[in-house]
Order: sequence, then structure tokens, then C-alpha cells
Amino acid sequence: MQWLPGDITQKGYEKKRSKLIGAYLPQPPAANGAAAVRCRLQHSEGAARRMLRTANIGVCDIREAAARERAASTAGNRPLFYFRFGVDQALPQERRTPVTPSSSSRYHRRRSSGSRDERYRSDVHTEAVQAALAKHKERKMAVPMPSKRRSLVVQTSMDAYTPPDTSSGSEDEGSVQGDSQGTPTSSQGSINMEHWISQAIHGSTTSTTSSSSTQSGGSGAAHRLADVMAQTHIENHSAPPDVTTYTSEHSIQVERPQGSTARVAPKYGNAELMETGDGVPVSSRVSAKIQQLVNTLKRPKRPPLREFFVDDFEELLEVQQPDPNQPKPEGAQMLAMRGEQLGVVTNWPPSLEAALQRWGTISPKAPCLTTMDTNGKPLYILTYGKLWTRSMKVAYNILHKLGTKQEPMVRPGDRVTLVFPNNDPAAFMVAFYGCLLAEVVPVPIEVPLTRKDAGSQQIGFLLGSCGVTVALTSDACHKGLPKSPTGEIPQFKGWPKLLWFVTESKHLSKPPRDWFPHIKDANNDTAYIEYKTCKDGSVLGVTVTRIALLTHCQALTQACGYTEAETIVNVLDFKKDVGLWHGILTSVMNMMHVISIPYSLMKVNPLSWIQKVCQYKAKVACVKSRDMHWALVAHRDQRDINLSSLRMLIVADGANPWSISSCDAFLNVFQSKGLRQEVICPCASSPEALTVAIRRPTDDSNQPPGRGVLSMHGLTYGVIRVDSEEKLSVLTVQDVGLVMPGAIMCSVKPDGIPQLCKTDEIGELCVCAIATGTSYYGLSGMTKNTFEVFPMTSSGGPITEYPFIRTGLLGFIGPGGLVFVIGKMDGLMVVSGRRHNADDIVATALAVEPMKFVYRGRIAVFSVSVLHDERIVIVAEQRPDSTEEDSFQWMSRVLQAIDSIHQVGVYCLALVPANTLPKTPLGGIHLSETKQLFLEGSLHPCNVLMCPHTCVTNLPKPRQKQPEIGPASVMVGNLVSGKRIAQASGRDLGQIEDNDQARKFLFLSEVLQWRAQTTPDHVLYTLLNCRGTIANSLTCVQLHKRAEKIAVMLMERGHLQDGDHVALVYPPGIDLIAAFYGCLYAGCVPITVRPPHPQNIATTLPTVKMIVEVSRSACLMTTQLICKLLRSREAAAAVDVRTWPPVLDTDDLPKKRPAQIYKPSNPETLAYLDFSVSTTGMLAGVKMSHAATSAFCRSIKLQCELYPSREVAICLDPYCGLGFVLWCLCSVYSGHQSILIPPSELETNPALWLLAVSQYKVRDTFCSYSVMELCTKGLGSQTESLKARGLDLSRVRTCVVVAEERPRIALTQSFSKLFKDLGLHPRAVSTSLGCRVNLAICLQGTSGPDPTTVYVDMRALRHDRVRLVERGSPHSLPLMESGKILPGVRIIIANPETKGPLGDSHLGEIWVHSTHNASGYFTIYGDESLQSDHFNSRLSFGDTQTIWARTGYLGFLRRTELTDANGERHDALYVVGALDEAMELRGMRYHPIDIETSVIRAHKSITECAVFTWTNLLVVVVELDGSEQEALDLVPLVTNVVLEEHYLIVGVVVVVDIGVIPINSRGEKQRMHLRDGFLADQLDPIYVAYNM
Repeated sequence: MQWLPGDITQKGYEKKRSKLIGAYLPQPPAANGAAAVRCRLQHSEGAARRMLRTANIGVCDIREAAARERAASTAGNRPLFYFRFGVDQALPQERRTPVTPSSSSRYHRRRSSGSRDERYRSDVHTEAVQAALAKHKERKMAVPMPSKRRSLVVQTSMDAYTPPDTSSGSEDEGSVQGDSQGTPTSSQGSINMEHWISQAIHGSTTSTTSSSSTQSGGSGAAHRLADVMAQTHIENHSAPPDVTTYTSEHSIQVERPQGSTARVAPKYGNAELMETGDGVPVSSRVSAKIQQLVNTLKRPKRPPLREFFVDDFEELLEVQQPDPNQPKPEGAQMLAMRGEQLGVVTNWPPSLEAALQRWGTISPKAPCLTTMDTNGKPLYILTYGKLWTRSMKVAYNILHKLGTKQEPMVRPGDRVTLVFPNNDPAAFMVAFYGCLLAEVVPVPIEVPLTRKDAGSQQIGFLLGSCGVTVALTSDACHKGLPKSPTGEIPQFKGWPKLLWFVTESKHLSKPPRDWFPHIKDANNDTAYIEYKTCKDGSVLGVTVTRIALLTHCQALTQACGYTEAETIVNVLDFKKDVGLWHGILTSVMNMMHVISIPYSLMKVNPLSWIQKVCQYKAKVACVKSRDMHWALVAHRDQRDINLSSLRMLIVADGANPWSISSCDAFLNVFQSKGLRQEVICPCASSPEALTVAIRRPTDDSNQPPGRGVLSMHGLTYGVIRVDSEEKLSVLTVQDVGLVMPGAIMCSVKPDGIPQLCKTDEIGELCVCAIATGTSYYGLSGMTKNTFEVFPMTSSGGPITEYPFIRTGLLGFIGPGGLVFVIGKMDGLMVVSGRRHNADDIVATALAVEPMKFVYRGRIAVFSVSVLHDERIVIVAEQRPDSTEEDSFQWMSRVLQAIDSIHQVGVYCLALVPANTLPKTPLGGIHLSETKQLFLEGSLHPCNVLMCPHTCVTNLPKPRQKQPEIGPASVMVGNLVSGKRIAQASGRDLGQIEDNDQARKFLFLSEVLQWRAQTTPDHVLYTLLNCRGTIANSLTCVQLHKRAEKIAVMLMERGHLQDGDHVALVYPPGIDLIAAFYGCLYAGCVPITVRPPHPQNIATTLPTVKMIVEVSRSACLMTTQLICKLLRSREAAAAVDVRTWPPVLDTDDLPKKRPAQIYKPSNPETLAYLDFSVSTTGMLAGVKMSHAATSAFCRSIKLQCELYPSREVAICLDPYCGLGFVLWCLCSVYSGHQSILIPPSELETNPALWLLAVSQYKVRDTFCSYSVMELCTKGLGSQTESLKARGLDLSRVRTCVVVAEERPRIALTQSFSKLFKDLGLHPRAVSTSLGCRVNLAICLQGTSGPDPTTVYVDMRALRHDRVRLVERGSPHSLPLMESGKILPGVRIIIANPETKGPLGDSHLGEIWVHSTHNASGYFTIYGDESLQSDHFNSRLSFGDTQTIWARTGYLGFLRRTELTDANGERHDALYVVGALDEAMELRGMRYHPIDIETSVIRAHKSITECAVFTWTNLLVVVVELDGSEQEALDLVPLVTNVVLEEHYLIVGVVVVVDIGVIPINSRGEKQRMHLRDGFLADQLDPIYVAYNM
């Protein structure tokens, strides 16, 4: 195997670059596939040695490894790593001769670009991202941009926000206030852009790629890709796509490898007129966008599914099959790696306190710590003498001055918390050492700024569990804490009660001369507790013992080669982690001088740390890659920087794979200022294992650091592979040096039992050493899992008898024992079995040149669990000056980049306004809090892009329909599963013997005349007003006489013939009833019509006009008031008033009687027309004959046992269906008194109906759902006061809700519960079922069994199967019986497609046969052929003789254990939903109400919801009760809940104002009206999101 020199030359760079974007440049075909060997090993001279895979397991020493290494290279073992131990950018600028413009501009770009986050920067990665995006652009459709209401856009204007404190720093921050914009790359580049844009706009055809590169003079390929992007962006968003014709006026040619043809991106014309899925032309912005969306979805992400249907009940979610080609680890089992011996030097102190005592007494004047003010001037120098005396003073005061002599508050071993600000290291250091001397355990935490800081509650939980009662703090900090009006510090949320103790010397009493702290050798007592925030936001305390503390200082001293009195510059947080270990602890052990740079100074002057290194000739500096990046951005103004004194630059977050680019860029710039390459020392650390590994400072500048270029695809499977064939998705990692002295390291599989990894496998690094944490305070279970791990060999034995500690870092031990970290366990997201690292995703997002749109360090990536898999969510803060279009464009490019590079879909990408993400104390993003806000819908994003279609790949397979069931299926037992054919009937009308006098009359008009003669003064109707007093009443004779007068008026003034149609436009009341019987007396056919609403004429009057026209009314009767309304100016604006038929005003009636009352010749002639708007928005009038009307009244009389002595309260609209029959007809037939309560009166007095029921001691009452809802909402809090007013509902036997839909079980149950205290029996509440073909099929009577409720499996229902489940089981849906089947009614359940009878375990259409069926539709349009089978259908087999009417409702029958009036087992009918409304999606049947119920539960601000489909997309419309800022919170929540509960992907989410979803008089949603309004763009939505 040959050894190659490792540093990269110009040629090497060109080679690397062409490899990366080679796919986009023409290539000769490869010679021999076998020649491309996957694994190569490149080393440089004197490189560190490689570990060998050998059979014997154990701990391998680095020195042993070297010998084996040489043997291996000769034996020719196939290595599984590809490493370049080479310098990437180590050479001085001069030696790189710019061969081509592209390379020089690359360096030009790198030097000048301050506008990108170096923390995540890798030029190679950026180019990969740009290349990937270009590739995408060729085949990617434009995605429709979300629509947003103006008010929502305006709020994101410049002046509405203060720009966020981008530099409000953090572990993962990266930006500087003054310079965050940076400078444009090169002027030619920007001109070139404009050239492209203008061409794209003017549609010139000359734009070929070659011209762009020659004109630019800049970086050819990279710019070329950007240009392609700019152009496609302009095209795709300038107009909605024209779906009908694809023109390619100017195509974009992107060269691709030979052998594949270059595809042309289409140019979309303007879609002025477009066809919907049904072929109906629609011209609107919305439908164009939806069409655009449909087109993006037409290209399936994954290969089509294997064709077979799942018709079983268990709709199994698709399980991700492992990819047969996925890389698997092939290496031998790894060996644990031992660090060098920890050589104890003779003069090392026996404990840290002993060191402090020694330096404080023998060199008290030596400087220990210098603090800086915000101008960078030394503020204060703490000497070792002062540190020693002050720490003693603190120790004495803690032990003796808190509490009383007998009862001290703090004893040795107790925990106290240290609360010090980031700009006061001296006070912190004194307090920390004071605690060590007093032998109490310090718990350093961040300063709580407000009572509700992100995560401060969890910190409080930690303090509580540690039993902390005392908080040490500085004077300034104490003054700055929030105070109550009395001046006390309030108790922070979730915190224990604390005594605040200020540690400034002037506040403390001097210890007596004879008092000395007890200084012993380091032992196993706890020294301090460091807090750690977990992925889920919980805070744990890691305990570090005194011996671990000392050993760690010794190991760091040895690894870093610290010597006495060295100067070290520290930029890190001194309260925890690397900043604490180097800047507070190890420094004291070695009597070093620490220059502490506070964060506030870095914000003002990012170069301050470099200036201090020069000023103090510091040997060591501790920084993060962020600090290096900031220095790069700001260094331009500096002349006299000299970094030659530095022998070690510790990069604390060197383990982050993306810190490598900061290190390279920093070296690149500062090499000329004396910085040597070997000085940069990345380290890896974790709260549990302290320092895990650190690169040693070498004097040998010939040994370049280790680099690995790994395939991102391999990493997602946990396998280390060379730069893959993709060339785009690679991760370049740098080593973080060797294992710590005195430690052993290995890597184990991240999940399951801790088994050793193979040599080419990624695992969690584990460390066995004295210098580590020992436990999570107070959590023994978690401690065992983390601090007591015994790595196993493949044979199942532990590798040592000592426990290892999990570091929480993912990585591997590479050649020569070098440690490589590729991510953190906390950032791991497992999507469909592949592991992705949050940091990697952030880096890709930032490589999509985002700086114009989002803030650099303000991107959060986390995963949420939806439908049994993790889904990736990205949240970023958007700059206030970026436009909607820009942000959306950036978002779609981020999605494409992540898709290309990581091969994973992003579920949701949200942009929030600047400065709104929850911050950690150091200004980074508080991840768990952000995730929490996202999940509870209070993140308030200003832009959201959901892509469920691309990333949800585990939906159940779509169902294919079974072949039709024919008669043969009955023979061969296809119905066996149902056990019996589903049919049932009410009591037989002919066999019921009762003394029904009204039976002998064929016509209702005769019944009324008979009653007027026999019981003239019996009150039939009582109308109540809103105060509950009687407004009007009618006796039998009054009604008869009034009807006679109206008949005369119709004949004389209206000149009507018998059989003419008359529209009755009356408010609910007595006039309506009189007018109806007047029409019957005159032989006319009445049609009841709801009057127009005086406040809303424009929308209600056209409906009135339409019914009058469609019903061919010859005349219109109404009151004087409505007469005026119809002739008003508003009415004239709404409709053409000249085309009204004659209008008769019944307020002045003639005084005379008619010569004779009309008697129909035949009972089958028309009695009245019943017009109603169905839920699907169809206006349908049905014909009711005299025979059907009488039969109907008799059926209700028998079911409800109605007699003249009864009183019934009716609170319904009297215009159609059962409501009209109960209001106008039943009292005349049965003779009972009807107490009429107009529902509109309840708006002023919600208690009106119930008070009337109570006052009149009514046993039977009828209402609508809207009335019930009004009572539930309006009287919910008033039950006590109603009880006091004497409201008593205990006499109510039946309270029937009149409806034409599935019973609203939640509403009826809450109504029953609410009024149970007022005596309402829960069994009294029931529902009825009516429809157009039969106005009442079921109605809960008085004598039948109580209504039953069953729970069915919702998943089975989608397959038209009925499967009963237990209450509360998953996916269960409660259904309430729709009342008892009326006498004379027969029901069968039939298959709506094949018309065959179904078994009772199937869901089918309810067919009905009854004497009171309507006799047909009355329609002027003549499309009877369509509806003819609604009234006379026959079964396709079985009983093919009976004529049935089809109700259009899906339901099922169940035989119950109850017995009905005949003594037979009772058959209950359950309605599931209307056939017209059911949505066929993925081959399954969904009912809108089920999806809507789930959606309404998803967020407290959703008050109402309606769903419909449009070209197989599911559209969800939600009404928002809250500020418009909440609108976008709903989009992810709605998408999640529908996926989780219904396995459907929402295509469009529309957020609208309250009251936009139209509702009819029965309280039913008019979904089709809504759909039409949406497509015609009339909803004025707050926000429309198109889910990709």
C-alpha cells in the first residue's frame, strides 16, 4: 500500500471539487467499474497509527497498536476507513496559484463572506448543497405559496420588530451585531444575477449556461447553479402554472453526465382558466394553487405500492422494510483504547484546596484572575493571596453565620447554589473555593432573569431535589434580581424557598485567628454538582467527587502541558464545562493567570480575545468555534495582531462536526499573523464524562491533523464509509485528539445492550476513568444506565470489571487512536430506521445561503412523533425585512437541499418573527421549550411549510374495492359474516287497535272541521314570546274560522284555482298554521318558506326567491311587515322585485265564509310541498300526498301516544321536515295542545324553552340541535339560579332532537349531564331521523326501550364494515341509536353501489318502505332520471318486488338485547353519515364529522371546522377564535391530528374567522357551499397553507 503526501494542493482541491460537483458537468464514461475501489487509505508521513481489527478482545495500548499497524499494512488487510491526514487549508495564500477563476473566487468568497455561519460552514458542503439544489430544480414543480391575509403580512414589517439580539450568544450562536450582513461576494456575481433575472422576466431565449459563466468571471459552476435557481424561482412564482399546456419558451440546460438526457424545466403560462378535477372550468387563484399542489403530488416520492388491498379490520401501517442495499458494518470488533499513563508529578498537590493554600501563602501576589469591563479594560485583578483569604472568609461565614450556633443552616456535605452573572468570574471563584474549603457542595446555575425563564422551572426542580436552601450570589446580582413590592426576592416558578447570601467581603465577618478550614486529601465526597439540560428539557445534576476533580485537573495538566504561571485567555462560561475545568480549577492547581473575557465584551468587540492574547502574550486560549467565526468577521480592521505566543487554542465545541470549517477558516486568515497550525486543539467533552478527548499541542508541525470524509448516507445507518458515489452528501470530520491520560475508551451500540462496535461502526463513546462524574444526583435508575455501563464483547462477556460511563457523544476511534465525534446522542433523530443528526440538518439549512432571510444562530431542529415515526421539524427566526416570497423561496430550497443531501423529508419548516424563540441563559435556542411550544400550538410562526406527502411513507396501503356481490354470493355465504340480512320494521299500522277517531277522515282539512264542531273551545296551539308569556293561542274553532277567511281571500283576491301553489312566507307562529289550513280549504298546495332575515336581506332573500320560483308558486301570502320588507330598497338591491308573483297580506282578511270547503277527489293528490336545502347545498322539494300526510300524523300519534289531554312543547323551525309536521299538523290530527316556542326567541332568553317545559309540566318536547347547543352554552353556568327559579325537568319523559344527521352524541350527553341536577332523566334525551324521501323514519317514542349507544371501530367503518369494540378502546367511535323506527316503516340496509342487501355487520345505505314516504321530488329542472331511483328502488337480488326509497344515509342495524313493544328483540338503527358527504380517500370512506371532531380537539382556539375534498385533496377549514398570530400554529396541529387518527394527509389548511363556515337552519354545516366559496376565493381566509 503506498503512502501519499497529505496536504492539499491546488490540483488536489480541483480534484476534490470536481468529485463533488462532477455529476453536473459532462463526463467521459468510466473505464472499469471494478477499478473504483470503495476503500482507500491515505496517510501522510509520520502519521498517527491505525487501529487494527484483531481477534483477541481487550484493551489495546496506543503503542501496541503501532506495531500491529505496520503488520497490517504489509498483510494488506482491506481497511474500512478512508482518511486524509492532510491539511485542508494549511498553506499560506501565496503557494496556492489560482489556476482558474473559479478557484480564486472561492478563496475570495471565503475571506470576505461574513454573512454565513462559520460554525456550520464548510465550503465543500455549501457547494454540495448548491449542486443538489440545481439538480432538484430540473425536476421540481413549483409549490404553491401559502396565501396570507394582508393584516398578517403587515405585522411582519420592519418597524414592528426590534431586530433580535442575534449575537445574544450561546453554545450555538454565530453572529455579530454590526457585521451580520457581511459583504456581497463579488460585484460581477450580482450583476450576473440581474442579467439572469431580466432574461427570465423578458423571456429571452439566449440564456445558455455558457454565457453566464463567461460573463460572470466569478465562480463558474457554483454561480451557474445559483443562476439556474434564480431563474426557475422567477418563473415558478410569477404565475400559477398552466396545467393544460406546457410551453418551454426558454429552457434551462444543465449539463448532466453522458448517458442521461438533459430534461427541460417547463415554463408555466398563466392559468387564467383552469379545469378542476371534475372538468368544470374554474377561474380563481385558489384553484390554480390547488392544481399546482396536485401537480407537485402527481410525482410519487417512492415507487408505487404493490397492488393488493387490505380489507381486513387491521389497517396495518406500512412497516418500513429494511433497504437490502443498506450498508452494514463489516469490520472486526473494535478494541478499547487506553490513554497514556497518568504520570503523577511529585509536587502535585494532594487536593485542590491544598493547592490554593500553597499558592495563597507562598506567592500571594501572583495574579490568579483578571476580569474585563465592557470596554476591554482590566477591571480587577484577583491575586492568589486574595483568593485564599476571601475563600476562607466565605467558608467561615457559610458554616458559622447562617442559622444559630445550635442549629446551623449549612453543614459540611450540604448543597448550596451559586448564582453569579457571566461578567463576574472573580466573585464566582471566591464563592466556589469557599464552598470547597467549607466542604459544602456548590451547585452553579444561571442567573434567573424573570420568573418564567425558559427552563428555569426545571432548574428549580434540580435545586429542590438537591435540598438546596441557600443561594450564594454577588452584591450586583442580588440587586438585579426581580423583587416583590416589599423588596423580597420572589420565589421563582418551581424553585424551593431560598435564603440569598451575598459573598462580597464587606458583608462578611472575619474568621477568628484560630479558625482554619480543614484541608484534607482528595476523597470520594462530592466536590460540586454541574447541571445538565436533557433533550426533553429536564435538568439533571451530575455529581463530581473530590478525587475525580483533582484527577481531572491532573489529566488536563498533563494533556495540555500546563506549567506554573502560564497565562490563559478564557472566553467560555466559567460556571460549567470546559470553561470551569480550565479557567477555574486546573488554573489554580498550576498557579496560572486567567484572563476572563465576559460575553458582554465579545458582543461589543468580537476581537477582544485575540487582542488579549497579544497583549498578555497568552500561551493558551479557550474558545468556541463561534468566537473564531466572530473574530474572522471582525479582523479586517486590525493591523498589529500577533498570535505567535499561543501554543494551544482549545476549541471547546471541536466535537461538533461543523466546527472544522471555523478552524480551517481561522487558520487560513491568522496563519499570516503568527498562528501555527498545530496550535488548534479541538476537544470533546460531556457533563457526565468531563473531558472525553483533547488534541495535544505538538511541536511537530509536520504532523497534520486527522480528517475523515465520510458518507452521510452511511452515517445514517451508523456505518463509516468513504465519500459515497453521491459525492454530495459527505461529512468531513476532524479528530478531537487522543483519549485522556489514565482513561480507557470504547464505543458501544447506541441502543440496546452496550455491545462493542465494529471498527467501521458509529457508536456512543464510553469512558472508564477516575476523572469523570459519578452519578445524576438523586436518580439512581438513570445513574445506573449512564454511569455503570459494562461494554460487552460479541461473545457476551464484559471487557473489564470496571464500569464505563456513557459520554452522550456519537463517534468512533480512528487510526492511531484518534477520536472522532460525529454528533450527540441528544441531537439524534431516528426517521424510518435511519439516524440523522440535528446539527447536520442545521448545517444543510444554513448552506442554502439563507442570511438574507433568517438569523444565523437561531435555527432549531427537533423531531416530533407523528403516526409511529419521528418527523423532522425546523424552526428558524426570520429577519423582519425579508418578504413573504423570499422566505417561502428559501424554505422550499431548504426542503430540497435536505431531501437531496440527507435523503430525508422535512415534515414541517416554520419561520417565527425575530427574537421570539425561547432562549437559554446564554442566548442560544432552548430546544425543548421550542418543541413544547410547537406541539401545544403557541409558537406563533409567521410562515409555515408542511411536507407530509414527502415524509409520511408509512400510511396504510390504499384499499381496492372488492368485485360486486351478486346473488351467487348469498348462496356461497358471502353474508355469513353478517349472520343475517340487515332489515327491521316498526309496528304494523293495520294491526294496532285504538280508538283513533281521526282515522275515519282521509284528509286533514276534514279532521279540523270535525274538531271545530265537536270540541270548538279546545286549545290546539299556544305561542310563547321571549318573556315566556302567551303571545297568542288558537282553539279548534278559531283555527277553522281563520282558515275559512284565508280560503276566501285566496279565491277572490288571488283568483286561484284548486291545485295552484301558494308560498307561505311567515315567521314561526300562529299565522303560518292558519294560512296552511286556509290553502287546504281553498284546494291550493302550500309551500312553507322561511322569511328573509331583516338584518341580512342580501343573502337570505335570494333563497326565498329561488324557492318561490322553483315551486312555481302562483301567489305569495305573508304578513304586512314582511310585505314591506319584500318591497324595500334593500330587497330591490338583492333580487329583481318585479318578478314576484302577487303578494297577499293576511293581516286584513275578508269577513265572509266560503261557499264550500274544497274536498280533494283522491287521497293521492298533492297536500303540500316540503322544500329544504340539504347539507350538500341542494335545494330539494318533495311532494307529500294527502294519504302520506295522514299516515305520517297517525304514525307519530301512535309512537308518542298523543291525545287531546296531552301538552307538547315544540322549539323548532316550522319550515320543513318533521319540524313542520309537529308545528302545523300533529295537533290538528291528534288533538293535543302544542306549546310553540320560536327558536329565534331563545337568542334573547336562552332559558325560555326549558322554563316553558317546566311551567307547563310538559312530558314530551321536541327541539333542534341548535336549540340544545344554545342551552348548553348559554345556561351552563346558570343551573343553580335556574333551580332557584323553580325550574324542574323531572316530568320530561321524552326530549327528542329533530335532525337529519348522525346523532351528535357529545352534545346530547353534555346537555343531559348539565341539566341532570334540574331533574332531567338522562334516558329522556334522544334523537330522530328524517330525510328527503321520508320526513321521519325514526322517532323515540314513549313506550319503547331506552336509546342505546354502541362503540364501533372507526378503521373498520372506513372499509364499510361494522365492528363493535369496548368503550374507550383506540379508534372507537360512539354512535347513538337514532330513535325507534316509526309504526308502518320498514328498513333494509343495502349496498349503495350494487343495490344488494347487506348483512348486519356491514355499513350500507338505509332504504325505507312506508306509507308516509314522499311521492317524489318536485323540481322544475327535469333531471328526474338522476333522482328517480331515490323514491322507487328495488334490490338487485333477494326480495326484488318491494319498492324502497333510498334515504341517502349510511348506517347499520343491530339487534339488541332489549325487547320492544311487541315483545320481540329490538332492532336499533344507527346512522353514520350522509352518502353525499362521505369522502372517498385512499379507497376508503371517511365521514367529514369524524375528521372535524378530531380537528376541533387539536387546539383550544379552533371553534369550528369543516372538511371537504377537492381533486382527491383533503381540505380542512378551521374557524379561529383568537388573534390572527395564532393562525399558523394550527397548521401543524391539524395535519398531525388527522394523520394520527385518520391516516390521511391534509392537502390544504384554511384558517378563517368565526362564522365563515355556513350553517343551515337545522344547525348542519353546508360543506359544499363552503367548498364553492373557497374555490371562488370568497372566504377572505386569514391563512391558507398548501401542504406539500
